[in-house]
Amino acid sequence: MLAKVFGGAVFGIEAILVTLEVNIDKGVGYHLVGLPDNAIRESNYRIAAALLNNGHHIPGKKITINMAPADLRKEGTAYDLPLALGILVASGQLKAGALSDFLIMGELSLDGTLHPIKGALPIALCARGSGFKGMILPMENAEEAAVVEGIEVRAASSLAEVILFFSGLGDLPLAHFTMGESAGIPEADLPDFSEVRGQETVKRCMEIAASGGHNIILIGPPGSGKTMLAKRLPGILPPMTLEESLETTKIHSVVGGDTKTGLIRQRPFRSPHHTISDVALVGGGSYPQPGEISLAHNGILFLDELPEFKRHVLEVMRQPLEDRQVTISRARFTITYPSSFMLVASMNPSPSGYFNSPGEKGFTNTPLEMQRYLNRISGPLLDRIDIHMEVSPVPFEQIASHHKGEKSSDIRQRVVEARNRQLNRFRAYPELHCNAQMGTRLIRRYCRLEAGPLKLLKEAMDRLDLSARAYDRILKLARTIADLEGSAEIREAHLSEAIQYRSLDREGWLGQ
Repeated sequence: MLAKVFGGAVFGIEAILVTLEVNIDKGVGYHLVGLPDNAIRESNYRIAAALLNNGHHIPGKKITINMAPADLRKEGTAYDLPLALGILVASGQLKAGALSDFLIMGELSLDGTLHPIKGALPIALCARGSGFKGMILPMENAEEAAVVEGIEVRAASSLAEVILFFSGLGDLPLAHFTMGESAGIPEADLPDFSEVRGQETVKRCMEIAASGGHNIILIGPPGSGKTMLAKRLPGILPPMTLEESLETTKIHSVVGGDTKTGLIRQRPFRSPHHTISDVALVGGGSYPQPGEISLAHNGILFLDELPEFKRHVLEVMRQPLEDRQVTISRARFTITYPSSFMLVASMNPSPSGYFNSPGEKGFTNTPLEMQRYLNRISGPLLDRIDIHMEVSPVPFEQIASHHKGEKSSDIRQRVVEARNRQLNRFRAYPELHCNAQMGTRLIRRYCRLEAGPLKLLKEAMDRLDLSARAYDRILKLARTIADLEGSAEIREAHLSEAIQYRSLDREGWLGQ
């Protein structure tokens, strides 16, 4: 007897419909075809034990299972539940009933309990697009999949519940999602800028970076507050739009992130260690998975002590920083992951960390050591960073002061207003959310300069020997500064402030 059950395979951050065909005939054996990985090949042991512990059995006959499309590699343990149901139907232990109306996924334990799966959200989108009435998923994945409208999502905690549901002897609860639910740290618990003493200039840079989605690097000695400032940046970023939340949740769903409460509403903040490999950073592997730059999509990627990262690891970020997506090519397939993130980096000004600091604490470095240290970061990578900000140690008087700085909520209000101006400007380009995402054509259109600012920029380009990429980034940065002031035009003051944030382009920096 032949039975068909439907599941889904995640490919990149999208899902493809998989038809599980189970045929039971005379003979003995268990044959699984359709490019399954080892986890799926081992499923017969889990399925046999789960069925036995729930009053059913695997028939002692020849069982042939085909996972179509047969040329697409399948992986993971999420096919346990649909395979078990297919075997029950094909062996006559369960009537097919409404089985074809549902896309079913779930991992089985030996007693029949269901464990959560990866990729529930993209699979739910696939189910809706394929015209299914509903889905049956483990309890932990139900709310995540319920984000998708137009399809009913039923939550199950065990194989026994699913069998009773298709036998007409029980029901599975419907999962619901409300926009008030969110995954992440409550905003009230986020680190606040009011806790930072001094560093007003750096706070201004952070506000500009958040307003336009600009990349920023902080250069300063140990203890000057670089990491502390970076960790407070998420608190002033604007809230995500529904489209951004869906994109972000899909990526985290694929890797099995915390999406139990539905949509991710808080912008990601990823801070990988400097020992990270290039594959872990950009994604890939034998079974490709998104890397840190994709997990930071619509949020922040913080690289602390940037020169300590391996140079070839940093170089692989150049294309994602420019294109805002990363393409991973293998012999048989090509996958593209979105990677539109804000790069926030920090570094010491010298190997000792105290170059150009008050007193220098007795540490000195030779010119050759300084050159080697700076050469760990390539010029093309620095060109892709809009703001270069020097962070000085905070004087004792400010550290000991009881005066609190401006709250993150107040800064965030200005950031949101600036972002709204940008969204209004780019309303004809729904894929753009901030100034940093402008291409060359839009820069020429929205960053036009009058004679005075144009002359100022020409002098800066000549004196600092800036690249064409740096030219574009200065214009985008000046556009953001103008947006913060509510100005329709880019004035000389906006442009001069943007130019001064190119510290690493200035001749003589780091003693060169």
